[in-house]
Amino acid sequence: MSERLDSNAPLPTGETLPNWEIPPVPERAVLNGKYCRLEPLQAIRHAADLHREFSPDAAAKNWTYLPYGPFSTEQSYREWVEEKESLADPLLFAVVPLETETPAGVTGFLRFSPENGCIEIGHIHFAECLKCTPTATEAIALMLRHAFALGYRRCEWKCDSLNAASRRAALRYGFTFEGVFRKHVIYKGRNRDTAWYSIVDTDWEKLVPAFDRWLAPSNFDGNGIQRERLSELTSSALSCE
Repeated sequence: MSERLDSNAPLPTGETLPNWEIPPVPERAVLNGKYCRLEPLQAIRHAADLHREFSPDAAAKNWTYLPYGPFSTEQSYREWVEEKESLADPLLFAVVPLETETPAGVTGFLRFSPENGCIEIGHIHFAECLKCTPTATEAIALMLRHAFALGYRRCEWKCDSLNAASRRAALRYGFTFEGVFRKHVIYKGRNRDTAWYSIVDTDWEKLVPAFDRWLAPSNFDGNGIQRERLSELTSSALSCE
């Protein structure tokens, strides 16, 4: 980060932001893509389908690093969604693949700090049928596009430092690792050291073509196998001066 001397400060400071405008808080609105749409999470619309889609995870592996769940019954999951659906923060979305029109995942915005231009993506829970698909990647891309289009300058990704899958995903999407906060959180009666990642607005400008290229239908063969890896595209984009 460049340093500039603020005329009112006797020591070096960060760059001044004379044209900075505080972005709005994300609204409960549908985000549309080519493979999926993100709908504000609602119990009446999504709870039954989501619980059914999550049910094949009999060992509750996918709930390990979430601060809630697993939910043994549809009713208990519905009640959790009912508690969350009216909240402004976190703002949760159901991921609805256009191919099936059946909700198969959840993601969300949280810890809004509009005055600092900072927002986080989290609460990510994808059913097995959604994992490793263009739909899953587009869900995250839609959120990133929306956050930066609103005027945020920093988007964060945080996870348990032991959550290897989440850490791989963050790097694949182009997030930069910033460090580990030791003994940061207690959840489900256990310690969490938190790994922090971010994409800032200047990164996102470079990453947009990488996401567009990877999500293009031409990037997949007749069997749906990717021709180029997103991790390679995002890494290359960020390494370019």
